Amino acid sequence: MTKQEAFAPAESRSSALWGTGNRGGGQRSSALWGKGGRPFVTLAVAALALTLPMAALAARADKGTGGPKPDGKGTYVPQALLDKAHQNPSVKLRVIVQSSQGTSGAVNAFKGLGAGNLGRKLDLVGAVSVEIPASKLDKLASMPGLTITPDAVVKVSGLTPSLPVSGQLWPYEAAFGQLWGSDSQYAGKVPTIAVVDSGIQPGRADFGNRVLASVNLSSLPNNSPGDGRGHGTFVAGIAAGSAYGYAGGAPSSNLVSLDVMDDNGMARTSDVIASCQWILDNKGKYNIRVANFSLHSSMPSNFTIDPLDKAVEKLWFAGVTVIAAAGNYGTSNTLPSGVLYAPGNDPFVITVGAIDLGGTSKDKDDSAAPWSAWGRTYDGFAKPDVAAPGRYMIGPVPATSTLAIQKADHVVAPGYIQLSGTSFASPVVSAAAAEILSRHPEYTPDQIKGALMVTARKVSVGAMDSAGAGEITAAKAAGMSVKPPNPNAALDKYLMSDGSGGTTFNGAAWQAASYADASWDAASYADASWDAASWDVASYADASWDAASYADASYADASYADASYADASYEDAAEGDATSDTSLGISPTDMLSLESDPLFAPPVAPLPDPTP
Repeated sequence: MTKQEAFAPAESRSSALWGTGNRGGGQRSSALWGKGGRPFVTLAVAALALTLPMAALAARADKGTGGPKPDGKGTYVPQALLDKAHQNPSVKLRVIVQSSQGTSGAVNAFKGLGAGNLGRKLDLVGAVSVEIPASKLDKLASMPGLTITPDAVVKVSGLTPSLPVSGQLWPYEAAFGQLWGSDSQYAGKVPTIAVVDSGIQPGRADFGNRVLASVNLSSLPNNSPGDGRGHGTFVAGIAAGSAYGYAGGAPSSNLVSLDVMDDNGMARTSDVIASCQWILDNKGKYNIRVANFSLHSSMPSNFTIDPLDKAVEKLWFAGVTVIAAAGNYGTSNTLPSGVLYAPGNDPFVITVGAIDLGGTSKDKDDSAAPWSAWGRTYDGFAKPDVAAPGRYMIGPVPATSTLAIQKADHVVAPGYIQLSGTSFASPVVSAAAAEILSRHPEYTPDQIKGALMVTARKVSVGAMDSAGAGEITAAKAAGMSVKPPNPNAALDKYLMSDGSGGTTFNGAAWQAASYADASWDAASYADASWDAASWDVASYADASWDAASYADASYADASYADASYADASYEDAAEGDATSDTSLGISPTDMLSLESDPLFAPPVAPLPDPTP
C-alpha cells in the first residue's frame, strides 16, 4: 500500500470497509431512513457528523494488527510499530503503555521487561510513558491486557485602528460584536480558557493580568521559558486578547497556559496527556470550563484506543468543553481528506475547521479553507463539527520567537503576525464557548456543542460537509432561549463509571453494538430534542450505513499500514498559507454591511475593561 492509499480519505475508499458508494456528500437511501432525495436543511449535516458514525472497525487482536478484544484481555500493538522494531531492534522506542489493570498494571508490565526507562505515570488513562529497546517490544506485546501505542510527536495545527475593538473582519463575521457590547453585564462570569500549546508570553499587555497560571509540562529539551515558539501566544490572542485593534473573541476571559510544545512546535503525546491531568486537577481552582488544543498527534488512530482521545474525554465528562483543531492536511474543500488524528478525531469533542472569509463581510463567498481537513474519522464520524474564521488571522507573537523569525514576512506590526490554520480557527470557537458559558453557566459541554452547531450558518461554497454544521454564529449560540440539543446523545448510553468517581467511555461495548447493528444510534433521534432547536429529523432520510459492508475491516490496514513513527515530526499548524495578505482590513463597504445587520455589527460601546 502506498502512502497516498494509506491516508486516502474515508469517503473516497472503495473496499469492504467503506463500501462502493459515494461518501462525499451525494444522496443515499436506506431501509432505516427511507428513500433519499430529501434536501438537507441548512444545519442537517451536523447530526450526521455526530450521531451517525459507520459501524465500528472490526477488532482484531491477533498478530498485533488489530484493536483490543471486547473482553479487555487481548494486547494491541500497531503493526507498523512492530515492523519498525523488527527492522531496527537496536533503537530506542518511546511508547505509551495502557493497561486494563490501570497505571500499576502498566508499571508492572514495564518492570517485567528488565530494561528501559520509565517516564510519566498517566493515571488519567491508566498508562505510563516508557522508553524501551525495540528488541523488547515483542516481549511487552506478549503480556495480556495492554494497549501499546507510540508516544507520538504532536504537531501544533491591513488594520483600521479607528475601530474600538478590532480592525479585523473575523470577529464580526463570527458574530462576537454584540457579545462584546453586553460583556459588561457578565463581568467576572466569563470562565477561564486553558491553552494547551507552546506557552503564553509573560507580561504581554494583550492579556493584562488575566493569565492566572503558566505551567511548563514539556519534556523536550529545546523549550525556552515563556513562549519560545510563539504559537501559544498567538492562539491565546485569538481566544482572549484585548489589545486595541486586535481583540480576540472573549477579551474578558481569563487564561491558563499549559506549555507542552518546544521551540520547534513539537510535543510528546504524554506531555499533552499530562496537561489534561493538570486541567482536571485545577479546573475548580481557576474556573477552567474550556480547553483549547490547537494541535494533533502525528499518528492516525481510532478514538477507542488512542490515549490522547481518552484523556480529552476525561475532561469532557468532567465538565470542561474541549475544542480541537481539525488539522491542515486537507487538499481542497471539495475532496475530503478525512480527520485522522487525536484529539480532533474524537466524536465527543468539538472539532473545528477553518473558514476563508473571501475578504468580504458577505456570507456567500465564505468557504472552508482549501487546507482545512474534513471528512470521516477511521471510526466513521464526520468531522469537523463546526468551522470558524482561520485564514489570514492577525494576532500577538513574541518578537524573538522562532515563529516570528521564520515567518518574518508575515509580521504586520511590531509584536503582531498574520497566520493561517485550523490552529487559529479553534480558539475562535473556544472564545465562543467561553462567552456562551458566561451567559449559561449551567450548560454542559454537550449543550455547548449543540448550541454552536444548531446556530451555525451554512457554508455554500465547496462540498456540503467540508465546514461541518457550518460557520459559527457566536451571538446566536449565546442567546439561545431553548435548551440546546445534545449531539452526543447516541454515544452517552455507553458512558460508565471509571471506578474513582469519574466517567469513562465503554469503547468495547460501543464497538460491539455498532459492529452488530449499523442503526445502533437510531433511537437517539426520538429523545435528542433536535426539534426544539428547529432541526429537521426527517432530513436524515438518506444518511444510514450498511453494517454488512464493514465485516472485513481492519484497524491496522486503515491507519498504520504506511505510517512512520520515526518520521512524523514536522509542524503544520501554522502552515496553512505560504504567504500573508495584508490587504484584509475592514473596508468602508464592509463597515456599512456590518452595521446594517444587528447580529454582526460592531459594538457601540468600547471594549470593557478586561481586568478581573
